[in-house]
Amino acid sequence: MMGIIRILLLKDYVYEEPCSIYMAGMCVFSLLATVCLGISEATGTKHLQYSKFWNVGYQKNKQILLSSRFGMLLLYTPALVAAISSFRIFPNLDIRFLMLKSVVTIHFLKRVLEVLFLHRFSGFITLDTTIIISLIYHTSSAAMLYFQHESQGFPEPSTDLKYIGLVAFLVGIIGNFYHHYLLSKLREKDTVFLFLGFWISIVFGWEEPCHKKMVHFQI
Repeated sequence: MMGIIRILLLKDYVYEEPCSIYMAGMCVFSLLATVCLGISEATGTKHLQYSKFWNVGYQKNKQILLSSRFGMLLLYTPALVAAISSFRIFPNLDIRFLMLKSVVTIHFLKRVLEVLFLHRFSGFITLDTTIIISLIYHTSSAAMLYFQHESQGFPEPSTDLKYIGLVAFLVGIIGNFYHHYLLSKLREKDTVFLFLGFWISIVFGWEEPCHKKMVHFQI
């Protein structure tokens, strides 16, 4: 079915797909994982617990908490390692693949550097959430690079969108960094209050998100 849709609607814009059980399995796995996560978030069955949402449904003494900064590093670093490794594993390929390797690397390098030097953290992330998101980022990045590698040798799409895609990527990542910079400046004055609020929420066992409680402390 997916092949028919691609042929009818996207044949001028995408590569012909190599016949690969691994690629088909990854597509099915990604779809199922996305659906399951979406349903769990929408129904409240299992929220991903990070940043200011870390204590939504949090159960004391049953989950391991990591600091947000350390947790976010664990989210992004495996994907960054995969992207950097692709230059060694898949060298000397065409410009399209070089562009893909570069943008994936830049994307996750930016995130890691922001975690280390820009973002201001005061919350936590649970270990199981860290593992889930880290696996998703790493697997998606590695699969994307592998799929492009397997497409080498196939005819390129008749409509070349790679430079339009590069411009869209640059606009997006620069805009994203600019707004993250603005957000870090807004949080400068509230860092101490937020830090105290998160620890107080642990002591008193508040179940609602801490940013709702913080109004009382900032006043």
